[in-house]
Amino acid sequence: MKKMLKSFLCVCTAMLVLSGCSKPKEKTKLTVFAAASLTETLSELKGVYEKDHPDIEIVYTFDSSGTLKTQIESGAECDVFISAAPKQMNQLDISADASVNTDKLDFVMQGTRVNLLENKVALAVPEGNPAGIDSYDTLAKKLREGDILLAMGNSDVPVGQYTQKILTYYNLDEDALASAGVITYGMNVKDVTAKVDESAVSCGIIYATDAFSADLTVVDTATKEMCGQVIYPAAVMKNTKLEEEARKYLDFLMTDTASSVFESVGFTALSK
Repeated sequence: MKKMLKSFLCVCTAMLVLSGCSKPKEKTKLTVFAAASLTETLSELKGVYEKDHPDIEIVYTFDSSGTLKTQIESGAECDVFISAAPKQMNQLDISADASVNTDKLDFVMQGTRVNLLENKVALAVPEGNPAGIDSYDTLAKKLREGDILLAMGNSDVPVGQYTQKILTYYNLDEDALASAGVITYGMNVKDVTAKVDESAVSCGIIYATDAFSADLTVVDTATKEMCGQVIYPAAVMKNTKLEEEARKYLDFLMTDTASSVFESVGFTALSK
């Protein structure tokens, strides 16, 4: 009887040791590529989503939409893509106009694409506004006079493309202005925002939401006639191995909970 009891205790002890050494279940990692202007809001929403989905870990890559599009095209692992402009999404979407998707790329999972958010293109100035820029009209005048320095995004960055439309609206020659030294460029909207925040430039053209997050002064916002609407499309990528998880995350971004976070910094939620 004593031997049986001893054997039983040994088995129980062994089971406890093994259970104590067992590894916790690994979380499913959902990879989301998103425009840099979404850094603050999506980072906040990550905690909200993961709290309700403890088996999921959201892994973000934030950069310019053009850079992210190139990475996806080159085979980077991405489950959900959120662009700061339709152009970069269209370039990956086989159902988009062939004049935009010139390479006939097919990376977007059909039926998942949505217009998620709308933003505004803002003219922001550093503290004290030493150059006295109070509107886009004033900006155009001072650019012609050549006595200020404007920060704008590169041509492959959506905020840079919107800025190019604004310059065209005012009949300004970007190349001539750049050659004259009155324009400096940023790799993405966060780079442009930093130049304004550090007072390294007279002003910068960024998104209203980035100005809000950086506590910058906005003196004007562009109209639809000046640069069109600033639409953020989102979609599940065709090559994802986590279609169900990706769809659920995208659905979450359209809930009232997510919309309230987006709208708190100046976005307009389009899909709630």
